[in-house]
Amino acid sequence: MHRTSQPRLPPRERILQAAESLFYQEGITRVTVDAIAAKAESTKMTLYRHFASKEALVQAWITLLVEDYNRVWEALAERYGQQPDAQIMGFARYLKDNLAGTLQRGCPFTNTLAETTGQFPEIRELIFAHKKKQFNRLVSLCGAAGITDPQTLAKEITLILEGLQVVAQNDAFEGAADFVLQRLEAKLRLPV
Repeated sequence: MHRTSQPRLPPRERILQAAESLFYQEGITRVTVDAIAAKAESTKMTLYRHFASKEALVQAWITLLVEDYNRVWEALAERYGQQPDAQIMGFARYLKDNLAGTLQRGCPFTNTLAETTGQFPEIRELIFAHKKKQFNRLVSLCGAAGITDPQTLAKEITLILEGLQVVAQNDAFEGAADFVLQRLEAKLRLPV
């Protein structure tokens, strides 16, 4: 049987993929540019040709993550249109489905903030803007769902979802994701 091999990714994409994997496994500050280049089967010179610095590489990675989250929300809006509660639950399910993978190490945005205190101000601002946009989206969806106090519920949902990602890291108890989904469903029930 003739096998066709997967085409090799271009260097920039290989470097980003390698960086993402290493950042998740070891953290941003511990990972060296040499390690990223080696994992990408590239050279340090090639890495610097595509990214002026490690900070530029981290910023490109965070930008891609923000875009990924935006695509998730857009897909949920398209799928559930006039069902804001279903959009919120869809996002919670997205997080649940990714806990066994990359999110097993927690929220990449929160982890990056924790690691970069006092450094990478542009990256930190990008993350703050992303988190604020996500919170505002939840406020809007809660309002559209007819929740009496959408701001308060959006705060609760944010804390619950952030907490879920922390519990996935420390494995405090089994069934955390299912528990979160049940609690969110209960909170999103519209007042009679």
